[in-house]
Amino acid sequence: MLFKKQKNILFTIIILLCFVSCTKKRETKLVIKDNINFSHFNHLFKEIDFKGKEVAIVHIYSEYPGYEFEIEPNEGFTCVDDVARAVVMLSKYLKQNEKDEDAFNKLKKLTEFVLQMQNENGYFNNFIWNDLSINTTYKTSVAELNWWSFRALWALESAYPLLKSNEDIANRITLASGKLLVNIKRDIPINNLRVEIVETIEVPTWLPQKYASDQSALLILGLIKNYERTVDNNIKLLIDALAKGIMIMQKGDAKNYPYGAFLSWQNLWHAWGNIQAYSLLKAGQKFNNQIYINSALKEIDNFYPYLLKNGFAEAFWIEKNEENSYSEIKRNNYPQIAYGLRPMVWAASEAYQYTKNEKYLNLATDIELWLYGKNDAKTVMYNPETGICFDGIKSKEEISKNSGAESTIESMLILLEIKKLK
Repeated sequence: MLFKKQKNILFTIIILLCFVSCTKKRETKLVIKDNINFSHFNHLFKEIDFKGKEVAIVHIYSEYPGYEFEIEPNEGFTCVDDVARAVVMLSKYLKQNEKDEDAFNKLKKLTEFVLQMQNENGYFNNFIWNDLSINTTYKTSVAELNWWSFRALWALESAYPLLKSNEDIANRITLASGKLLVNIKRDIPINNLRVEIVETIEVPTWLPQKYASDQSALLILGLIKNYERTVDNNIKLLIDALAKGIMIMQKGDAKNYPYGAFLSWQNLWHAWGNIQAYSLLKAGQKFNNQIYINSALKEIDNFYPYLLKNGFAEAFWIEKNEENSYSEIKRNNYPQIAYGLRPMVWAASEAYQYTKNEKYLNLATDIELWLYGKNDAKTVMYNPETGICFDGIKSKEEISKNSGAESTIESMLILLEIKKLK
């Protein structure tokens, strides 16, 4: 009888412990969802009072071993680039997990920060200092036609469908995008589509920074989402002009180096942000343009397998020898980073969703394996138990164990994309 009472007491204690444990788990918001660990992202995330608004930021730098935050002395401690990246990531996540209130609140407050960073001139400043003043002067933070303004557009338009029930923020997104697009339409000369030769390579001259096909691809992603909201034919014309420029930057073919790769700028290819194939696939499907789709598939079919077979690179430069024949004149193998892999994973994934051809699914998952040790350093770069993704591979013998906003969010963008395919 005594044993039975003890057993009942023990059972009650177990039930209570389980209840407490479950309650704690419910209180631990946005940690592990569908095998994607938000813990380190939550570490980088912070709510602040900025310009009289409740907003949120993500810390740029998180240093091994304690993952304490650092500030870049010329730039600041957070930026539109990484906050906008987080907005895109959470927008993607919420499409699959629409009832996650914590993710929704994070999305709203991060979007608010982006809105507050729009300069009076219509473009966006990028960085803020520790005293929460805006860095308006350093070259990577000036409000101009550049990466951070394009990423802001992509983020705002990605968040809009999820936030449109909030009339105030929806109206301010509409106004901010409109003000930005006035500048972009003015400053990208699509009525003068000329080409020129730079370092033996034929390049377009009407893209951002004159030759930047990588920035053009990012801009297209924001423009497509704006077009879905506005059905503005002028936006379609701008997308078409940017796409034409990107395709001029595609060099080689199935038999000739660099095997259909899209150059990033002038005669340079770099891995980070080189999302041209994905952008052309999205634009091609949106506007029923098979030329864009075929161009994208040329890179995916030929250049990506070449990289998998011969080793990833950080950057290379080419020169032209003769008709459609090119040679490499310089190469940087490192650093290799998640931001260099994500564009390829997304493009291969999109190709699979468009064609249903299993080879693209295999290609996307093969590239993803870089995170899990299939890389030059033979090191697992992403830890699903912590959500930490190391910042990069410096050589076959050295990796950076820091884990900042870019590598954290880019790894999550890879994982969310791969999850769609399973």
